[in-house]
Amino acid sequence: MDPSSPATTRFGRFRSAMSESPPLLWAFVYFFCLLSGYYVLRPVREAMGASNDVQAVFPPSMIEFFAARGMALKDFTLQVLFTCTFIIMLLLQPAYGWLVSRYPRRVFLPAVYGFFIGTLLLFYVLFDSGMPGRGMAFFLWIAVFNLFAVAVFWSFMADVFSNAEARKYYGYIGAAGTVGAILGPVLTRTFVERIGIANLMLVSAGFLMVCVFCQLRLRLWAVAREQERKAVSGEQPMGGEILAGLKLIAREPLLRWLASLVVMGVGVGTLLYNEQAAIVRQYYTDPAASTAYYAGIDMAVNVLTLLVQLLLTRWLLRSFGIGPALLIPGCAIILGYSILTASPLPLMVAIVQVVTRASEFSLAKPARETIYTRVGREWRYKAGAAIDTVIYRGGDLSFVWLHKFLSAFGSNVVFGAGLLVASAMTFSAWRLLREESRLPSERATTDASSAATTT
Repeated sequence: MDPSSPATTRFGRFRSAMSESPPLLWAFVYFFCLLSGYYVLRPVREAMGASNDVQAVFPPSMIEFFAARGMALKDFTLQVLFTCTFIIMLLLQPAYGWLVSRYPRRVFLPAVYGFFIGTLLLFYVLFDSGMPGRGMAFFLWIAVFNLFAVAVFWSFMADVFSNAEARKYYGYIGAAGTVGAILGPVLTRTFVERIGIANLMLVSAGFLMVCVFCQLRLRLWAVAREQERKAVSGEQPMGGEILAGLKLIAREPLLRWLASLVVMGVGVGTLLYNEQAAIVRQYYTDPAASTAYYAGIDMAVNVLTLLVQLLLTRWLLRSFGIGPALLIPGCAIILGYSILTASPLPLMVAIVQVVTRASEFSLAKPARETIYTRVGREWRYKAGAAIDTVIYRGGDLSFVWLHKFLSAFGSNVVFGAGLLVASAMTFSAWRLLREESRLPSERATTDASSAATTT
């Protein structure tokens, strides 16, 4: 291969980044293992959400409760699961706020992952014994795991990397996660029939144990960066109110628009996800054909995400800041929903689904996370977590029921509403960029921190 070829140059830049930033390797392994562990289990969640075995999904008492009121619980499976997920998030948010307020980073980071590892061992027992209602418990658990574990990861990365480093490295870190997202389903598809669903819980727990080890290693660089900037140490309890995250969102315009962007993004995805399921049931009556359809979408999403992360994300963030990375997905989704409104066919739905998910993972998410490198720890760990959990699931809940109403009028109406939501998402991104431009530069933030320390 020609040493001056683009592929060689990109690989050389990657090797150079690894050598100039030792924590990048550990962050790379951390996110790879985190998403590998999640995507090993994601097919189990999808199977539980689509299962016709109501006894496996819901507890007998819940089935009896609905039956006594003349309602078939299987007709509202996703709506019930999403509603319960939101309630769980509301209950856990104060608990998480208490944890990060009262304990230093070296305690609450391993504690969060230790909780998930312990509950995976419990799920191993539940699935191995075939306990009724295991599906609902697992569906709720994995929704919490996906949001909290990933939110904690990005908050921690903002402790480790500066804003300039984030623009250089977050594309690489995101690519590591995408490779893990590709590996996880491959492991499940290869081994689930040999080892059974219960043992997949142990596989995922193994990946999370590696994540905890990476946390311990990365903590050294987080401490060094805080000392260099003379910032408040994350090795001390953060303090503050338990519900400070939600209060910050209500008070700060930047966080409000960030929350609005997330909610509208969730709305775009939820409407598309639910309507896609209805269209697939209409066009693919054979379970094998529908499974192949979904598998093709997942593979296309992950491949496109990886390509964009490796070839475009880093260049965009370094050259132009977060603006294009936030606005390009919105414009692409507006175009996609416009096409779907006129022609809601399975192939077009698949294409828009791929573009929507890939643009979120490869562009929008890394861009949003760089903002947290320029704000205080309470914004990162409390407000950021609140947006990624309670706010996120609140949007999920609202749009899953909205879809239930809109679907009665046909796919064109659903996608027409999605077009409006996509436009609102793009407007939120534009307003967020205006607020982000008012943040002090990292140098100014560092100088302010130094002055505060010396006075």
